[in-house]
Amino acid sequence: MTAQISADSFHRLVKHAIDSGTAASVEEAEALFQGYRLAVKLDPSAAANPAQQAALLTTVALGRRVFLGGVTVAGPLDTPLILTMPFGRTLADAVQALGGTLDDVANEVPTVVIGGKARERRGGFCIRTALAGWRGGILPIHSELQPDGEGAMPLSGMLAAGLAVNEAFLHVNGGVPAAGRRALGLSLWRLGPDVDWLQADESEPALTYLPSKLWLIGLGHLGQAYLWGLGLLPYQNPAEVSLVLQDIDVITESTESTSILTDAVMVGEKKTRAMAAWAERRGFATSLNERMFAADFKRQADEPSVALCGLDNGAGRRALDQVGFDLVVEAGLGRGHRDFRTMRLHVLPGRRPAADIWKQTREGEKLENRPAYAKLMADGVLDRCGMTLLAGKAVGAPFVGSIAAALALSEVLRVLHGGPVHQLIDLDLLCLDQRVASRHPGDFGGLNPGFTLAEG
Repeated sequence: MTAQISADSFHRLVKHAIDSGTAASVEEAEALFQGYRLAVKLDPSAAANPAQQAALLTTVALGRRVFLGGVTVAGPLDTPLILTMPFGRTLADAVQALGGTLDDVANEVPTVVIGGKARERRGGFCIRTALAGWRGGILPIHSELQPDGEGAMPLSGMLAAGLAVNEAFLHVNGGVPAAGRRALGLSLWRLGPDVDWLQADESEPALTYLPSKLWLIGLGHLGQAYLWGLGLLPYQNPAEVSLVLQDIDVITESTESTSILTDAVMVGEKKTRAMAAWAERRGFATSLNERMFAADFKRQADEPSVALCGLDNGAGRRALDQVGFDLVVEAGLGRGHRDFRTMRLHVLPGRRPAADIWKQTREGEKLENRPAYAKLMADGVLDRCGMTLLAGKAVGAPFVGSIAAALALSEVLRVLHGGPVHQLIDLDLLCLDQRVASRHPGDFGGLNPGFTLAEG
C-alpha cells in the first residue's frame, strides 16, 4: 500500500498514528487500524424509533471509517427503515449500504448497543446510546441512568452516535482508561456546561419547523456531515428544501476517511455533483456553485440567506460576513494529532467581524522528523516535496465532524423555534464538561431563513 501513498490518498485518522509516533511506519499504522473492529447491537425496543435509527445508521457510517477491521451489526434489522434516507427498505439494507456487515456480536469486540435499558455488566467495552428530546449521549451498558423525557429528535441520535464512536476509538487507541465507564452527553437545546443532559427540560420544543433554504460552503468533512444531518430530519415534504452546494474540489481517496457521504466509487468526481446526486435522492432540490468562496460576489435576494460553512482555510472564513448572508454558522476543527477532537463554532454576524476572528494563521507542528516520514523518504516512496505535503495534511476523524454538524444544525433549528443562539461554542471531546457556549448578543427573532414543516 505504501507504494501508492500521497497526500490525497492517505487515511486521515491512520495519519494520527504516525504523527503521534504510535507507529514507526505507514505499514505499522495501517496494520494497527486494520485490527480495530466494532460491534453494534440494535435493541428491539429501539428498532422502530426514528431517532435511534438515526443513531444506528450514523454509528455504522462513522464506525466503518474508523474501525477498518469492520463493523458488524446484529438485532431486528428486518425492521422497515422509517427515516427517509436513500439506503433501502429495511435497516438491514441500510446497514449494508453504509458498509456494515450483518453478523452476531462477539463479546470480545468493543460494542455499541443502540437504545434499550441497563443490561448485565460484561467484560470489555460495551456502551449504549441514550436519547430524549433534544438530548443525546452514551452510558455504560450496566448503568441504571436514563435521560428523562419522551421522544427524541433525530439529531440527538446523530450526536449520540458520534460520541459512541469517539468513545470506542478512545478505548482501542488507549490513553483514556475511563472510556466506556462514564456517562457522556449534551443537550442540543441548551449547551451550557451547567446543563445536565439526563434531566428533563420543559423548555425543549417539539421539532416543528425545519430549514428549507440553505447554502452549504465546502462539501468535505463538515459539509457532508451537514448534509447527513439534514437528511435525517423528518421533512414532511423534502421537495420544499432548496440547497446551494459550493465547492471547487474533487473527491480523492482520502476524502472517504472523514466524509460520511463519500465512498470509493466517487473518487475523481466533483464534490458538488456527487453531493447533489445524494441530496436529490433524498428528495431535496439543489443548485451548484463551483467557484472558490471569497468576498468578490454577493448573494442574490432569491438565494438562501442562511449558510453552513465547512471551510478549512482562513481566507474563505474572513469573507463569511461580507457577501450578504443574514446568518452564517461556521465550524472549525482541530488539525493535529493532539487537538483533532476539538471544535469551535461561530455564528455570524457577531460582535467581531470575521476578518478579526481569523486574522492570523498559526503554523502547525513540524512533523517531518517522525520515523514514518523518514522511512517513506528512505524507501523512495516520497520525495521531499511529497513528504512535506503529506505531513501538512490534517488529522481528521469523521465522528468529530458529525458532532460539530449536529451542533451547527441545532443553531439553525433553535432560530426557527425561538431558542437561544450562540456566538461561540468551544468544545473538546476529551473534556466535554469544560465546553464554552456563549450567548449571541444579536436578536434573530425577526429572521425568516425559510422553513417548512416536520412530519407529525
